[in-house]
Amino acid sequence: MEELIFKYFPNLSTTQKEQFKMLFPLYKDWNGKINLISRTDIDNLYEHHVLHSLAIAKFFEDEKIAATAQPELRQTGIPIEGKSLKIMDVGTGGGFPGVPLAIMYPNIKFLLVDSTGKKIMVASEVCKSLGLTNVTAIKARVEELDLTEFYDGTPECDYVVSRAVAALDKFIPWVKGKYSKGIIYLKGGDTSKDGELDKEIRSAAKQNGILREAVGITEITKWFPTPYFEGKKVLFFPRRQKMLPHR
Repeated sequence: MEELIFKYFPNLSTTQKEQFKMLFPLYKDWNGKINLISRTDIDNLYEHHVLHSLAIAKFFEDEKIAATAQPELRQTGIPIEGKSLKIMDVGTGGGFPGVPLAIMYPNIKFLLVDSTGKKIMVASEVCKSLGLTNVTAIKARVEELDLTEFYDGTPECDYVVSRAVAALDKFIPWVKGKYSKGIIYLKGGDTSKDGELDKEIRSAAKQNGILREAVGITEITKWFPTPYFEGKKVLFFPRRQKMLPHR
């Protein structure tokens, strides 16, 4: 159960540990009222949903990636500390990946967005039960959302995060102009040449004027070497990048 989180994140505070422990009873109770997670999958909450969400935390912490593997990432930088950093979780559903990340980073401001009112209500109530004060959860379509209402007149967050809510060539236009540093996207698939996910990345990159080589791809098994995460990736689309020439 929650010990799986403590195994991969051994330096959590007492408060964080208690908050992670609370996730299972909270989501099991809400899942009995509103179908957020498959009834057969709720017992796998910590691995399939919480730990999967926290792959983004490992991505933030991976200095090797930031320093050497992705020049674009090095250029953009990923400051994960400081009260001013803002992250928007698009298509959060009941709060994934936003809620586990908000527990992990109490000094970062999270905006959780979903177009389904019942789901965003659950995310909001879970945050209240956990005592999270760094989260705002709203019902909205992100492509219609004016972020200046939430960020003191600023039209952008720092990072957009999401867990495979749509094909990339649809998702990226939804959040265009709404982030300053990058998109971090959890998605599974084959990224070998002409593989399923490779084709999706190339299509999205071309349609949005992004160099394919600028997209960072990290296997989650790098951090969580379990069978469940085989084939699952963290994709990073940096905001600062060379643009493809117009043709």
